[in-house]
Amino acid sequence: MPLTRRDFAARSALAGAGIALTGSTGVLATAPGALGAPLPQGTETDPRTPGAARDASGAHRPRLGYGPLIPDPRGILALPAGFSYEIITRAGVTRLESGEPTPSHHDGTAAFPGPRGTTLLVNNHELKGPRAKWPYPVPLAEGLVYDPAAAGGCTVVEVSRDGEPVGERVGIAGTSTNCAGGRAPWGTWLTCEETEDQAGHNGMTKDHGYVFEVDPHDLRAARDPRPVKALGRYAHEAVVVDPERGHLYLTEDASNPNGLLYRWTPPHGFTHGRGRLRTLAEDAGVLAAFRCHDSGGRFVDDLSRATKSGTVYGVDWAEVADRDARTTPVRRQFADGEVTRARKLEGMWWADGGAYVVASYAREESPVRHDGQIWFYDPRRRTLTLKVRLGVNPDPTNDGAFDGPDNITVSPHGGLIVAEDGEGLQHLFGATDDGRTYPVARNELNLGTPQEPEYSEFTGPVFSPDGRTLFANIQEPGIMLAITGPWRRV
Repeated sequence: MPLTRRDFAARSALAGAGIALTGSTGVLATAPGALGAPLPQGTETDPRTPGAARDASGAHRPRLGYGPLIPDPRGILALPAGFSYEIITRAGVTRLESGEPTPSHHDGTAAFPGPRGTTLLVNNHELKGPRAKWPYPVPLAEGLVYDPAAAGGCTVVEVSRDGEPVGERVGIAGTSTNCAGGRAPWGTWLTCEETEDQAGHNGMTKDHGYVFEVDPHDLRAARDPRPVKALGRYAHEAVVVDPERGHLYLTEDASNPNGLLYRWTPPHGFTHGRGRLRTLAEDAGVLAAFRCHDSGGRFVDDLSRATKSGTVYGVDWAEVADRDARTTPVRRQFADGEVTRARKLEGMWWADGGAYVVASYAREESPVRHDGQIWFYDPRRRTLTLKVRLGVNPDPTNDGAFDGPDNITVSPHGGLIVAEDGEGLQHLFGATDDGRTYPVARNELNLGTPQEPEYSEFTGPVFSPDGRTLFANIQEPGIMLAITGPWRRV
């Protein structure tokens, strides 16, 4: 049923007032402005205590974050004082249990409690196209291969309670461009292919652009990989699950035209659980793309139109006609005026009863330029609220300004941890409930030259189940890191 203007006015007023915070997952819900916004009115920086502030009464505010980043003598990861890292896997250097080298181009990651206090990490490898193109593709493990021509897939990494690597094995192989994905509430990983290659194109022998389910605890459940075609075939980025309603929300990282946010509604009587998605018929449920309108009922063609934090849109959904995109890509099946678009729809995380959604940047392909947005979709109110907006970074080589948010996770210590995929320097950075930011790590692995440095993006930040370790990846060449230190609420 379409959202009426009266409904929207009531719900947007509630959404604009802020979302109730729930424990450590309350993030950016009261943000007064964009990331890096000034301190709330009545506060100022305290020159005697760098990183701290004092309010109008003179009372000191706690230091934001964990302090400045210290250069790494090993040239890999700069961290605050008291923090350290260990390399868990490195492409071409560490080995799988089969003896084959760790695949390259680490991306989306999820953490699960493992046996005997270990942590199981499912790690995507974003490798597009034929295997011959890559020196370290995902090995074609028997029974776990979808398309033997494709280079991508996932590995499952086991880490001890003390953060030491125990082993690594293939979770799925023969998939393509495994970018992000999402952790399902029933304990599996949904890995997403960010491609639209069909059989006969780019060396592929099967169609690609699907979501696959990987069970880190039981790889037998992943034998004979089968795509979840009910979720559509397009350039998938990330997925989250609404545990109350059973809906899945999925982002599309695409342009020409810009991509879409999708919602999949399960068929009547369907019950989620391990391996249940692969039992669905190809046309099961309803796949729909979002359509936004402002408080005056005016259609919004692109999310970049929102230039102020706190902007609230009402959301309706337009059903996809041909979700398998046999002749026309899904996003091109809609005419102008039928759906809302956005460039670089990337990471998502389910928290606070809704989905946090990242639009990484917008350039010439969008109506308005920006260097990142983070939205919150409230399924109960059917509203989309802009929590974070980054203006275009004038100097990406300057350490201190963040741009290009990508993968995100909610920290058990409060706020968000965001992986940067922008220009110039690359960081993991934190964002507090009131919208301020602080650095967590900086990539110091220079892939370029001293004269023209180049740094790969961060991917897949996720905390261990006990909250003691932050795992994250440097995508190129492919390094998984375990970061430990004096974590505390910020």
